[in-house]
Amino acid sequence: MPEITALFWAIKILTTAGGEATSDYLSLHNKIVGGAIEILVFLIALTLQFRVRRYIAPYYWFLAYSIAIAGTGVADTMHLTIGLPYSVTTVFWALVLGLIFWYWQRSEGTLSIHSIVTQRREIDYWATVFATFALGTALGDYTAVALHLGYLASGVAFAVLITLPGFFWKFARLNDIAAFWMAYVLTRPLGASFADYFSKPHTLSGANYGDGPTAVVLTFIIIILVAYTTVARHDIQQPQS
Repeated sequence: MPEITALFWAIKILTTAGGEATSDYLSLHNKIVGGAIEILVFLIALTLQFRVRRYIAPYYWFLAYSIAIAGTGVADTMHLTIGLPYSVTTVFWALVLGLIFWYWQRSEGTLSIHSIVTQRREIDYWATVFATFALGTALGDYTAVALHLGYLASGVAFAVLITLPGFFWKFARLNDIAAFWMAYVLTRPLGASFADYFSKPHTLSGANYGDGPTAVVLTFIIIILVAYTTVARHDIQQPQS
């Protein structure tokens, strides 16, 4: 796993935004083909990540990005294809995330990403990541559409909320692991809300730049930042005592 730095949070938010726009673009014309591409990309990224026994930035962020795309696709399918309300999908993925956290804590005794040194713990981690992406997608759509806030207002609201875990960690002695995961969950609706704002048409409270162009720009920025982290290596975790 990477060390948690400011650049980590920046790339994480960008992957959530890029995953939202990319998934929406892939589903524009043929949902079956789009879904198949999402699954294929996810399987390739998963294979690459689990073939290595140490942290490699491009593999890690490729899998994170593929989960961002697939998580969006799964959450959107539950609403747009199956017909479940956003409130139901939000509660469903919140329960799934809670169950994964419970299992991970019960079996390993900690949810710290600095403790991920076995494959089982890595599986727990990526299952958690998938659930956070799906939950964030459903939650962002719920606030923007069901609560009629619109994408921009939702993005601003989540931008404010994501500062709270850090505030309570610094000034109210919130557990650092709890603060991390609270912020981690909020990165998804934050990034997705702003991605939808830039990509969606004016009739949907967006800026109408389109899913495709938004996805391309965000992907390009992510590639540049991941390339920098690969060279600079500021994100390498130090050995824990």
